[in-house]
Amino acid sequence: MAVIFIFVDGVGLAPQGKGNPFSVVPTPNLSSLLDGNKLVREAADHAYAHSCLLALDATLGVEGLPQSATGQTTLFTGINAASLLGFHLRGFPTNDLLGELLKKRGIFRHFLDRGLRCTFANAYRPDFFRCFTGAAQRSYSCTTLINLYAGLPFRGPEELLAGRAVYMDITNEILRSLGYAFPLITPHMAAKRLVALSREYDFILYEYFLTDVAGHKCNHGEKEKVIRIFDAFLGEVVQTMDWQNDLLLMVSDHGNLECSLIKTHTLNPVPALLVGRGSEKVAGFLQKNKDLTGIFPALEAWFG
Repeated sequence: MAVIFIFVDGVGLAPQGKGNPFSVVPTPNLSSLLDGNKLVREAADHAYAHSCLLALDATLGVEGLPQSATGQTTLFTGINAASLLGFHLRGFPTNDLLGELLKKRGIFRHFLDRGLRCTFANAYRPDFFRCFTGAAQRSYSCTTLINLYAGLPFRGPEELLAGRAVYMDITNEILRSLGYAFPLITPHMAAKRLVALSREYDFILYEYFLTDVAGHKCNHGEKEKVIRIFDAFLGEVVQTMDWQNDLLLMVSDHGNLECSLIKTHTLNPVPALLVGRGSEKVAGFLQKNKDLTGIFPALEAWFG
């Protein structure tokens, strides 16, 4: 049994319409999971034949646009980080309160203390290891920090070449553009590698943040590209995973990509897509607390 947690940065649930690229770009795999519907506001809060989709509040009761540092800290600790600070913090968790929260209650460390096997599936570039000292840096993301504080190893070039990690863009295209000699892979190949790796663990996390990058660029071509790649990747994960024993959870931290008219984040709720074992039970648990704070305790409940 494993939880495959796919964190997708900057994807909200906007109403269906021309201003929402998820209404326009073909997403056959997402639509198949949603009984023909698109990943839009109207499709949320329903149980489908093979999935459940919920809309989670990303504002966390705090004024202003939701941001990555507080949103992700909330996802990975179960504590309302925006309320703790009194504001939404963008980018990396540079605030000391967030750093301490991730250190004490990061999801990897929490599940390791319960005897569960955990891993971060993302591969890091060689230059990360050249600068890595083993200490936390203010430029580290929430996912990097929870991995560091849990004492887990970081996956790098060797694991990527061996098919035991997935790069943040899924296909290795960005690595090649930077001059690294890694082979291009398809989204389907990357998905198979993620699922194969998940069979060695109880909890596996993969982060895809090009969705947020494309949203900030506000370029339709970029948005369409990342949506198509991610849809193919997600579809293969679903096809390859063990539906009888595994739970797939896809969730985001704030809206952005779903609005074609602006480059900023949005106030839209974010999707929590559940597929596989116990998905309806977890969805029912999330209904009681329909914001980012609900993910952490819902996963605790899934593990029993």
